[in-house]
Amino acid sequence: MKLRLILTVAALAASVPALAHHSFAMFDMNKDVTLQGTVAEFKWSNPHAWIELSVPGSGGQAARWSIEMTSPNNLVRQGWKRTTFKAGDKTTIVVHPLRDGKNGGSLVTAVAPDGKVLGSASGQTGGTDK
Repeated sequence: MKLRLILTVAALAASVPALAHHSFAMFDMNKDVTLQGTVAEFKWSNPHAWIELSVPGSGGQAARWSIEMTSPNNLVRQGWKRTTFKAGDKTTIVVHPLRDGKNGGSLVTAVAPDGKVLGSASGQTGGTDK
């Protein structure tokens, strides 16, 4: 009985990380949106890195876009560094947009300040500009 309890607790504990990870269903993987803006923040963190981008909108009002990336470990394999972007950098970023129409997306490519085009490690590209 005690062994069964220990095994049950161990199995439940092992499943917690799987519950914490989400799918990419919230992104429209069939569309690409190209954004030109200024980096407000580059978050190099697990489980996903993020770019907060200020994009000029109509009437001069800037819109803030939250762009989700893969893990830093995967990004390093794609040529990224924790210093790739800093606040104030100008860039062009292509994302798969959020399905709900909010200002966010999943990174497809980004142009680094040195002009190098960097992608995401997900390898899921394609679609059309909105």
